[in-house]
Parts: sequence; C-alpha cells; structure tokens
Amino acid sequence: MTSRTNVPGNEQVADPGADQKREALTESGNLDLVGILSSIEETAYAWNLVSGRIEWGSNAAAILGVGDLARIATGAAYHALIAPENLKDRLQVFSGGVATDRVRGVPYRVQYRITPGGPRSWKTIRVEDHGRWWPGADGHPIHARGVIRIIDDHYLEQQRQLVRNDFDELTGQLNRIRLTEALGSVLGRIEREPQSCGFLMVSVNNLAVINDTFGIATGDEAISEVARRIRGKLRGGDIIGRYASNKFGIIMMKCGPEALRVAAERFLKVVRDSTIKTSAGQLSATISIGAVVIPHQANSVQDAVNFALRALDAARSQRIDCFVLYEPLPGGESVRVRNRTIANNVIEALDDNRMRLVLQPMVSAKSGKAEIYECLLRMEKPDGQIVPAGEFVPVAEQLGLSRLIDRRALELTIALLKKHHDLVLSLNVSGLTCSDKEWIAALRRLSDGRKDILSRLIVEITETVAIEDLDQTINFVDTLKEFGCRVAIDDFGAGYTSFKNLKLLNVDIVKIDGVFVKNLANDSSDRIFIKTMIDLARIFGMETVAEWVGDEHSVKHLTDAGIDFMQGFYYGLPIDAADYVSKKP
Repeated sequence: MTSRTNVPGNEQVADPGADQKREALTESGNLDLVGILSSIEETAYAWNLVSGRIEWGSNAAAILGVGDLARIATGAAYHALIAPENLKDRLQVFSGGVATDRVRGVPYRVQYRITPGGPRSWKTIRVEDHGRWWPGADGHPIHARGVIRIIDDHYLEQQRQLVRNDFDELTGQLNRIRLTEALGSVLGRIEREPQSCGFLMVSVNNLAVINDTFGIATGDEAISEVARRIRGKLRGGDIIGRYASNKFGIIMMKCGPEALRVAAERFLKVVRDSTIKTSAGQLSATISIGAVVIPHQANSVQDAVNFALRALDAARSQRIDCFVLYEPLPGGESVRVRNRTIANNVIEALDDNRMRLVLQPMVSAKSGKAEIYECLLRMEKPDGQIVPAGEFVPVAEQLGLSRLIDRRALELTIALLKKHHDLVLSLNVSGLTCSDKEWIAALRRLSDGRKDILSRLIVEITETVAIEDLDQTINFVDTLKEFGCRVAIDDFGAGYTSFKNLKLLNVDIVKIDGVFVKNLANDSSDRIFIKTMIDLARIFGMETVAEWVGDEHSVKHLTDAGIDFMQGFYYGLPIDAADYVSKKP
C-alpha cells in the first residue's frame, strides 16, 4: 500500500489512480494560448502533488529563464529556486488548509522571488503565482493548476495604485468613492432585476473620546477593528466601505426590512460583546446603525445615503448602541402641516406666557446637597398638558424660533434668580443664540448688570454647537465671563471637541455625556474614560458634572473618581420652578 505526506513537492509517492492523473494543458482550436501567455509574460502549470510532477506550458523555460524545463519538473526542484524568505509563503498555500470542494477547488494567490540560475545566482525575478488546488479524500491538496506571471516595479506600482484608488488605506474596505459607485451599480441592477436591498450607515460611537484620551493612533486601531468585525459578519455578495472618519456604509443584497434588523443586531453584538485590543490596552466600543430599504424607500444614491444618515442620527440620539430603520413621514404635506402646527403652538405659548421651567438638581459630590439647578423648558398647552422640550425645540430651531424660545427661557431664569438669592441656575442656549446680540443685550437689561445675579448664572452650550463656529463661540463665552457668568460645555464626549478646544473656549464646567455614566458600574472602559476626563478637566481648572446618574453604584464610582457634581434621576425627578423653596430668607 502506498502512502504520502502533506509536504508539497514530495517525489517518493506513487500515483494513486487514473482519476487523479494530471491534466495536460491543451490548446483549443486555433487559439494560441501559449502565445497569448508569452505576450503578457505568463506561463501555466499543472502540478500533481501526489507524484510531485509538474507539467509546464511550453513557454515556461523562456518566461522563467531556467533554460531547461527538466530543472523544474518537480515541486521540490521548483521550490529549490524560490528565495528562502518566500518559500514558507508558497508552501503554506498548499500545506496550510483542508477542503472538501472537489469540484471548484480552493483558490490561491502568492508572490515570491525565484533565482532562475540556482540558489547561488545573483539574478532574481519576482513572480505572482495564482490558481486553484483540489483536495483528496482527506481534504489535503492532491492537484493544482495555476499561472505564474513575471511582475516588476511598474506592475507593483500599478497594483498599489489600484488599491489606493479602490480601498481605504486604514481599514482595507472600499473607499467612499467606490462605495457610492457600488451603490449606484446596485440601484441600476435593481431596475433590471427587481429585488429588495438595504443600505446601512454605521458609526463608531464616541470615537472623539478615544482619540482625546488615548490618541488618534488608538482611535484608528478601534476603527480598523470594528470594520474587520463587521466584515466578518457579512454574507457573500454584501459590500462594506468607509464613508467618513467614523462611518461605514454597508450594501446588503437581497435583504428586506426584517433581514436588515437581524443583520444589524449581528453587527451590534459583534462589536459590543468583546473588547478591542489596542496599543493603549483593551478598549470597548459600540456602534449605532441607520438603514434604508432600496428601492422602496430610496431610488437614488443621494436619497439612499441621506436617508440612511438621517436614520443614523436618530439612532445616535438615543445614546445607546442601537439600530433605526428609516421611516419617511406620510408625505411632504404632512410634514408641513405638522411643522406649522408646532410653530403655531410655540408662538401662542410664548404670547400667552405658557412656557414653564422645571429644575433638575446638580448635587455636589462633597456636600451631597443640590448646589446648582439646571433649567429645563416645558410648554403648557391651553388644556394644561405639559409638553417636554424635545417635542417642539428641534422643529422650532429649524424654523428659526429658537431665539425667541431662548429669550423667554432667559426671562424666566433671571426672574427666578432675583426671587431666590440662594439659587444657582444653569441655562441651555441654542446655536443661534451664540450669535444673537439681542440675547446678550437682554441678559444685561434683565439682570440690571448686577454681579450678585450674573455670578449665579451658568450658561450651557452643547459640544456640537461649540465647534460649529469656534471663533464665534469664543467671543460669546468671553462676553458672558466679562459679565460674571460661568460657562459649561454640555454633553461632552458626544461629539468631536478636544480638551484643546475647551481650553481655547475657556469654559468653567464640563458636563460629561450620560452615555459614559449609565453603565458605569459594569463597564470598566467607561470608568477609565470618566476618570481621564475628570483628571484632564482638573488640570485645565474646570469643574465636572456627570449626567444620567441613575444608581448608588455610579455615585460611588464617580465620587471616587473625583467628580464635582452629579445629575440624574437617582436624585429625583425635576421639580416645577414654582415649587422651589429658598433655603435662605
């Protein structure tokens, strides 16, 4: 009985049977295959790994420069010409895998150097070797057919250029241009062959904090690993590309709404469930996903991208890793009616003095007492129903009503400060107010310029608003501080502000986004982030506030980390401003 080893090129093995005999290369009709291969500096071979024999194309000696094909008639003889540093790469192609597909075989592609004149020769050439191998009964390769091509520096540069043109350098996925081109091609194919597909937009949450805390290189490692994990969960035919710094686009072929949800959960889970190993240590990351069904919800590249981004924004606004499928409103007229109704309600509430403030306490970590209250706006309907700001402020901002709302909120806040001399209030303002000279004038007029009032007012600017026009925000902050007010950056960590920008802004307080606080007791990476942010804020002379504090364990972790203030439902629901009772006469 004969036997064989798994080492490619072993010549001491008998042919196992006629069904495994080598297949000779042939020419078909008048087509000169050898001539075609020679013209592009290629040659072909068929290798029987059981017997070790290689059948070469008749042009192989000339293409490879070996003089006599007898010199490379076996696998072992050919391997003797491969540069020692590359031999392992070629051997690994044939000895490193097991397969069961005896029909299609297993594809391979490898590059290496050979010395046609033998190991002691100075002349070397670089080749690309690609083909397929077929397994025997035990799954190991017994036969291979391939093509070897001479490659030079010009060829290698062409390959590198192709990679640069098609793929993102950091992640190895399609770049933005190729991703949108692929999406366009898919939409074109759908027109000819109707089917439902999906386009997902994925973002890595809180990448700015990783960059700020550990450096951009560590952030790049996180991006690359997230892309690798998502890629590993795609089906055959699905496409992923890097759309922006922390965003990926995914084209899901033949995929309806429910299948999109299942796939999204798969992506969320693979990123969430294990930490990411980086040069800075083990980190955890999460993603948010927005998706659109094509062509049912979008039949152009622009609509598909815009709607997926809109859904992604909705997912990110929930401040947890989640999936949101785009839901178009019933029609343009419905949108106009809804917006007009909200606008009318806001204007009527302003005219009828039906805007209300509720106060949410910020509790000192040292004293355990509420030392600051954040003013939260509510709108009272004529029937007495109370509407939270989230239901009307976004539309009001789009329609240019946020200035009016901010001025009314300022009036209510200053009135409270005048009424209660022990009260310290924090007031949010919109992006438009940062450039509103009338708001500044109203602040001076309502307070009468009194330092005892202005010193008890903290103005909060959201992180994203702060960096939209940094110079304008700096001027706004400087003006407030000249009045004697303090300034806070709200939702820090949700966007892309760095501590360098905070220093330029010269703010007094940093409010840490609640996404880092809600799982503090169970997530060590969040504890590291918060500790780092607190330490950096202290270096810059800034106080810190933790939002979304919901349990006693979080209180302990935050206190141990050195937080100055805590805010959240653990300390109770916001109280109506009219119910506040002064602690001092």
